[in-house]
Formats: sequence, C-alpha cells, structure tokens
Amino acid sequence: MNFAGHADFHRALALAGRLADTSRAIARSYFRRPIDVEQKPDRSPVTVADRAIETELRRMIRAEFPTHGIQGEEFALEPGEEFTWVLDPIDGTKSFISGFPLFGSLIALVREGEPMLGIIETPAIGERWVGCAGLPTLFNGETARASVCSRIEAARVYTTSADAFDPEGWQRFDRLSRRAALRRFGGDCYLYGLLASGHCDLVIETGLKPHDFLALVPVVQGAGGRISDWQGAPLGLHSGSHVVAAATESLWRQAIDALAAG
Repeated sequence: MNFAGHADFHRALALAGRLADTSRAIARSYFRRPIDVEQKPDRSPVTVADRAIETELRRMIRAEFPTHGIQGEEFALEPGEEFTWVLDPIDGTKSFISGFPLFGSLIALVREGEPMLGIIETPAIGERWVGCAGLPTLFNGETARASVCSRIEAARVYTTSADAFDPEGWQRFDRLSRRAALRRFGGDCYLYGLLASGHCDLVIETGLKPHDFLALVPVVQGAGGRISDWQGAPLGLHSGSHVVAAATESLWRQAIDALAAG
C-alpha cells in the first residue's frame, strides 16, 4: 500500500518528524545523568525518561490527529479510527541506563494493521531513518539502500542479545549465524538502521513486541530489504515476537528456511 497518496500523508510525516525531534530532546536531557530505574512486571527496566517521552508524544498526536489511536510501551491503548500511532519511547532502555549511545526511539503509523510510516531515531548520536510505504527510506535526509548480499555465508549477522532467545530459538540462531561471514551482538533498533544503510545484512531477533518492530517495517522495506516473522509472515499489530530482516529477497528466503529447520 502506498501511503504517499493519502490526503493526510504530509501532515502525518511532518508530525512524525516533530515527534522524533521531541524524543531526541527529552532523551538527551536525561542521558548519562543520574536517574532512577524501576523494574516492570516482566523484569524489564523503565525510567522517568521513557514515560516523559511517551507522555509528550501522545499529547502531540492527540492535538494534531484527535481521531487517531495511540499504542505505546508505557501506557494504555487509546483506540482510534483508521490510523494508530505505535510508540516505543526508548528502545534499548538497558543501553540507555548504562550510557551506551545506540538506544533509539521508535515511531510508527499503522493503517488498518499495516505499517505506513516508521522512524528510527537515535537521540544520542543524531541519526534518523525515515521510511514511508511506497517511498525510498531516508537516512538523515539522504536515500538509504540495503546491501546486495544474497548468501548467508557472505552475510554480516546481528542480534541484540543471546539472552533473549529460549534454548530452541538460540539453537536455530546459532546454527544459522555460524554459517555467516560475521556475527555480532548488541544494538536494539539501531541494527535495522544499519541494515537499511547497507552496513549489515541480516538481523534475527525474538522477544519483541509490536512497539519494538512496527516502525522498522517501512524503514527496511523502503531500503530494498525484507522483514517478517520467522515463518515469513508480514509483521502487524498482532504478530508474535520473532523477527527476521534481510538486505535482499534471496538472503531473506535462505534465513527463513534455515530458521525453520529443526
């Protein structure tokens, strides 16, 4: 689906940019400063920065598009009509609280379950990827393009953490990634920006939720890559936790086949 022809495209794109600017400013105001860390029921960390960003983004969205829904990591779903904004105020809170600068803010606009617009904003280093359905992905205003890697054996493979996998999932990732030219760990949403700009070729993750991956879809696809769950199904509001992104169709198909192997 091409979002660029929609009547609200330009307003939505402009708002998304302002949301990313706001995320950057608030995150930087807290980063590498003393901050209290709480633990959520799922044992993941949360800070006042996460909540401050999401609170302000929700306010801005309601002011511009009062009929749109909002789904975020930290607060309850606000139902809406046709469009839903999906927010992850700090993707990589563990990185954020430990001073590691590759955390991000994720902003997605979903129409009838399909991601139309996505932003990966990395506040600490000032890098931003913007993807819109039907348009090329932009990295800091310039066209981004995934690599032409077509074989696992030549691929640079990333995942955020080995700790995210259950034993079976780790076995599948480990078997696939040991075939690759290089495998690395760490990076959260930043990995998908690297893929969109051609610096890595394959990202395989689990334990993700819709706010972790919906913004990634237009970014990866607009750069020529493929992204799906481990079975090859498109990602949406009700997808499971397994995500695979690849620079090319051929590499994506090989990864899907390898992950399906018992």
